[in-house]
Amino acid sequence: MDATLAECLRTTVAAALAEDLGPGDLTAQLVPAAARGRARVITREAGVLCGSAWVDAVFAALDPGVRVAWHAADGDAVAPGQLLLVAEGPARALLTGERTALNFLQTLSGTATAARRYAAAIAGTGCRILDTRKTLPGLRLAQKYAVRCGGGRNHRLGLYDGILIKENHIAAAGSIAAAVGAARRLGAAVPVEVEVETLAELDEAFAAGADLALLDEFSLEDLRTAVARNRARTRPLGLEASGGIDLETIGAIAATGVDFVSVGAITKHVRALDLSLRLELLA
Repeated sequence: MDATLAECLRTTVAAALAEDLGPGDLTAQLVPAAARGRARVITREAGVLCGSAWVDAVFAALDPGVRVAWHAADGDAVAPGQLLLVAEGPARALLTGERTALNFLQTLSGTATAARRYAAAIAGTGCRILDTRKTLPGLRLAQKYAVRCGGGRNHRLGLYDGILIKENHIAAAGSIAAAVGAARRLGAAVPVEVEVETLAELDEAFAAGADLALLDEFSLEDLRTAVARNRARTRPLGLEASGGIDLETIGAIAATGVDFVSVGAITKHVRALDLSLRLELLA
């Protein structure tokens, strides 16, 4: 885990605990302070595990005496009824951290599971799945990590590590050529991508010297034409298909020969993996 993601983990865990705990966990005080417990977490459905470091951080922040033993690793496929982890330590800490830990684990596992499904749907085509910036607020880097665990790749992390010229940028600049020219004059060492809605606009992106073209809601026929035109060029661009893509349509889209397919639903429409935690008190 790189330093940026590690810092994101620390801040998101601290914020999540603060909003749940407030001035203190009243219900956990019903349990004797000296009581110890063992918590087991299982998955009720198949999926891809992701978020173990967030769970570890939750319990470590509450009580360093909690020990978490993992029975699966991030990126592993898991089956219904499978044991994911066993946590032992002060019972109050286990009870207090239960919801926050599971919130991270089920959300990130749900993201990784969705990414794996999309990646599997285009396996063997040479096309790659990309995520988008349509992420849950505050969990951008965490969800993008989950996408990688699921077999997808990250698009831009934010507005600072890539230039994506869209319809409104083009309108403000006056043309695709003007927008790409302005992007080049920034001198930023990042790729310049242009969103196009027609084959004519793709030709403009070619002429302007973009690095990538995002083909927004192209028909399959137009995607194939775009790929053929691109391959005939001396310096082909990276071609990314996007717009209203789902598991039913992605296979045919990938088969047109585009390099990437971006799917906002992977992070935007995430459905949490169904997990269960059961606690037993130890003698």
